[in-house]
Amino acid sequence: MNCGIVIIPTYNEIENIESIVRAVFSLHKPFHVLIVDDNSPDKTADKVKELQKEFPNKLFLEVRTKKAGLGTAYVHGFKWALAHDYEFIFEMDADFSHNPHDLERLYDACHFGGADLAIGSRYVTGVNVVNWPLSRVLLSYFASVYVRMITGMKIMDATAGFICYSREVLEAINLDKIKFIGYAFQIEMKYRAFSKKFIIQEVPVIFTDRTKGQSKMSGSIIKEAIFGVLSLRIKKLFNRL
Repeated sequence: MNCGIVIIPTYNEIENIESIVRAVFSLHKPFHVLIVDDNSPDKTADKVKELQKEFPNKLFLEVRTKKAGLGTAYVHGFKWALAHDYEFIFEMDADFSHNPHDLERLYDACHFGGADLAIGSRYVTGVNVVNWPLSRVLLSYFASVYVRMITGMKIMDATAGFICYSREVLEAINLDKIKFIGYAFQIEMKYRAFSKKFIIQEVPVIFTDRTKGQSKMSGSIIKEAIFGVLSLRIKKLFNRL
């Protein structure tokens, strides 16, 4: 069985993709990388294909036909990783908001620390966010407060997208039933793991806002998260999750 693979969804990340790939491959731990690209007009996928010549058998690429949302990109990547026998599967952004060096800390939490799911948490030891406007920090922080109130999860950073899953978690979750595609996807995955009694551990990280490329945040994504949490809780109450 292969050890760990980092799934990085991309859409117009040509400014970041080479640097993030090289950063992951520079780590002491030999992670593999899977790029799931949504047919980026800026030719992100072409750059990955160039890099594959330098990093054969450890840099992989899946190109989808169109932009279809963060959640579906990760589900696509999860299924690919499970089919290729990876033991630990990671989520990470392409824009360096997640520090690649923290991948090893997430891995250690699962491999050595007994966690089934390790979260790179911005809020477990205070507010560890750099270069975000106060309005967005408050939105993100209180979104997690809201999620804890509705779901009963004791997770300080419910919307975090920097995660290590053991394959057992992803095998236990019916990935075809995942409903949400934006940031609510992150909440849904954690809630489904929580509902199945998996051990979840938060690892403190410092989140730094992107310096290159554009954020994918939108009003519709926020709305999905707010109402999505309520629908998840209702489904759980009626044993329909």
